[in-house]
Amino acid sequence: MAETPGTVALAFTGASGAQYGLRLLECLIRAGVRVYLMVSRPAQMVISMETDLSMPGRPREIEQFFSERFNAAPGQLRVFDREQWTAPVASGSSPPDAMVICPCTTATLAAVSGGASRSLIERAADVALKERRRLILVVRETPFSEIHLEHMLRLTRMGAVIMPANPAFYHRPEGVDQLVDFVVSRILDHLHVPNDLIRRWGAEPAGEE
Repeated sequence: MAETPGTVALAFTGASGAQYGLRLLECLIRAGVRVYLMVSRPAQMVISMETDLSMPGRPREIEQFFSERFNAAPGQLRVFDREQWTAPVASGSSPPDAMVICPCTTATLAAVSGGASRSLIERAADVALKERRRLILVVRETPFSEIHLEHMLRLTRMGAVIMPANPAFYHRPEGVDQLVDFVVSRILDHLHVPNDLIRRWGAEPAGEE
């Protein structure tokens, strides 16, 4: 089996589905993975709309907020500003083992597909591609236009993993949290981070023989 990554870059962008990214961050920290976090301005707005979190606005404050909330080890979580070009994720000489954009807007999808690198999130994704590191884009939009699909196909051909936030129901979810966990579990699987968030296909429901 592939080794669990030591460092994962995680980006929150302004698509609906903030719960996916927040839960993924929590799971990565609890798994002992070091996380480089980037949060776009639209993502901050969406988090305030979709959750009850009162997340601060500055990177250092965000870092402290999530470190305390998820009980991160000292130095395990680092949060970078949107244009902090000295961040490790901005250079191929110090790339993380993998990167996830969750949730990923179609605007971010297009920027990564075109190699725009206008923000640290876009540059970090560009680095992941050029260094042949695992890049997962959790796109949250519906329906997809031809433009969106073309960008997805292009990135797939480059080696990225396109993983739309499409939860399944065979594990018999009893609430929204279990739907979120299904998507997060699939992301963790592709990062090779062990998890037991959901009942696997073919496994008997709890209590049944």
